[in-house]
Amino acid sequence: MAKKRKNKRIVVTGLGVIAPNGIGKDQFWLSLKEGRSGIKPISRFDTSEYKCKLAGEIYGFKPTYFLGSKGLRSLDRTTRLLCSAAKLAIDDAGLKIDNTNTDDIGVCTGTTLSAIWNFSEFEKGAIIDGPLFTDASLFPGTVINAASSQVSIRFNIQGFNTTISTGYSSSIDALKYAIDFIRLGRVKAVLVGGVESLSLANYIGFYNLGFSAGINGEEISCPFDKRRNGIVISEGAAVIMIEDEDYARQRNANIYAEVNGIGNVFDAFRMGRYDPEASGLKNSMKDAVRNSELSIEDIDYISASANSVPEQDMLETKVIKSVFGRYAYNIPVSAIKSMIGEPFSAGGLFQIAASIGSMYLGFIPPTINYEVRDKNCDLDYVANKSRKARIRNVLINNFGPGGSNAAFVLSKWN
Repeated sequence: MAKKRKNKRIVVTGLGVIAPNGIGKDQFWLSLKEGRSGIKPISRFDTSEYKCKLAGEIYGFKPTYFLGSKGLRSLDRTTRLLCSAAKLAIDDAGLKIDNTNTDDIGVCTGTTLSAIWNFSEFEKGAIIDGPLFTDASLFPGTVINAASSQVSIRFNIQGFNTTISTGYSSSIDALKYAIDFIRLGRVKAVLVGGVESLSLANYIGFYNLGFSAGINGEEISCPFDKRRNGIVISEGAAVIMIEDEDYARQRNANIYAEVNGIGNVFDAFRMGRYDPEASGLKNSMKDAVRNSELSIEDIDYISASANSVPEQDMLETKVIKSVFGRYAYNIPVSAIKSMIGEPFSAGGLFQIAASIGSMYLGFIPPTINYEVRDKNCDLDYVANKSRKARIRNVLINNFGPGGSNAAFVLSKWN
């Protein structure tokens, strides 16, 4: 059973989602509950020379609906996605930001590939037209913190602004950074976001590394399924508002969930390769549960990082069994990336947003496209249809090749 908490309690009071299978939290949750995929043919660039044609692309995204038209022309797609999700989260939290509280609010964003499009376009201009004739408007966007900075500028948030860029675990690492700031008393609330946008540069990067589904098999996102052969790249933004419990209570905020324990460990194996023992993920999961002051039997559901890469899904299954022992076979495990694709740095925040929906609406999202069993992946993956369930504590995993690992426990608010 859970022990009495020693740390200051931190809660989630707002949520904004711009996802391939739903814009806004309600559409996103409904899509997850119905097992609806957001993976579609790519329209943003020409894929005729490549085998892979699909992505978790967000069709019909209109930033003017969220942000108005002022100042949008100078913002790239990443920034528009993040600012739109931030607006949704601020409105959902019911937090009015003004000169009386702006210094008590921060912004922390997880993103890694967001600047690549601006950088590649800027460099292309320098090569084709010469350095003196480059498009100067592209240059500010080459900075990794550009999107996060625009959130602070647009919504007048002056507490602090930081970007965390640690690959697959970026948005959970950003959450850890934000939690520390609140517990240190530096701020009372933080907008925590994760964002990536779809671009030809990102697509080619994963394609040339051989990570994309469709190069050596069927082009499908099917985590834990024997047919899995790579990721389907995706995009989107998810933002949550987290607050000191006392501050949230003081302003009578609606509280969705409690931010609980986090573990993040770098396994220092090899860049672009998986640690065959997945020691970093294992230790991250153990730390997250221990820091939550929960037992393994208190975990009701695991939101997996599984993304249809053969080695990744097998390793995550192996680690879950190592950490949870025989109890691993009693815990539902599902992968929302079967429906949204691999959003890289934004994955952790999408999983948090999905898990809040699980607690709020009482269901576990399915792992869709699960048809062919793999003997190395033998847990309960909530195959193809969502499941009605009472969820109190969710363990969320994030990891990938390169060494960064993170795990996080989200708890229902009592």
